[in-house]
Amino acid sequence: MRNNILRKSLVFGRRKFRVLLKKHYSKKDIELLKDKNFVIVSDNCWAGSVYQWLERPYNTPFVSIGFYGDCYIKLLSNFDYYMKLPLNFIEESKYKNREITYPLAKLDDVELHFTHYNSVEEAKTKWERRTARMLEETNKDNYIFKMCDAWYASEQNFKDFNDLPFKNKLSFSTKEYKQLNLNNHYQILERDKKDKNKVPNGVKLFKLTFIYLNLFKWKKNILDT
Repeated sequence: MRNNILRKSLVFGRRKFRVLLKKHYSKKDIELLKDKNFVIVSDNCWAGSVYQWLERPYNTPFVSIGFYGDCYIKLLSNFDYYMKLPLNFIEESKYKNREITYPLAKLDDVELHFTHYNSVEEAKTKWERRTARMLEETNKDNYIFKMCDAWYASEQNFKDFNDLPFKNKLSFSTKEYKQLNLNNHYQILERDKKDKNKVPNGVKLFKLTFIYLNLFKWKKNILDT
């Protein structure tokens, strides 16, 4: 218990210190990646926080959107096909554990939860505009695919994610999954406040990421190779 309280205090302190010195840290990271073009594909709000930190326009539609694990893997497994489809807005989700108070859409059989959008029109307009920007980058080696268990991704989902043919993949979970030999996978010790089986939401997960890896140096290294 004492060690747990100490860790929480240290993590909280480091997070707050980084926020207070955001201009300093952000400036260094912006300079590090100034000549690097990349696209982030993410299953929750984490991507938006990365773009905001780097003061970059969103060249990805994967901002403020949530995907359940099975749907996310299905999308990534046939990425080019799904990204050419128009959004079909629906009223009811096949996932019954979540109250739908936001725009909900499908790309074929993949559900997209626009959790931070106020209307169907806003979700549709921003999705289409940002998708067009994303598709300008045709080299998938400049894409970074991220996955976590904030939206109930299973062990099988993480295995399937690891097996995808993309060069740049990064994952976070409350579980280590050592038996799966995952590449660039990080076990997050911090938990969602309401559900201790999940990592925190995307915004908080981004704030915690630097504790586990130097994200922007990692980005630069993979984009250089």
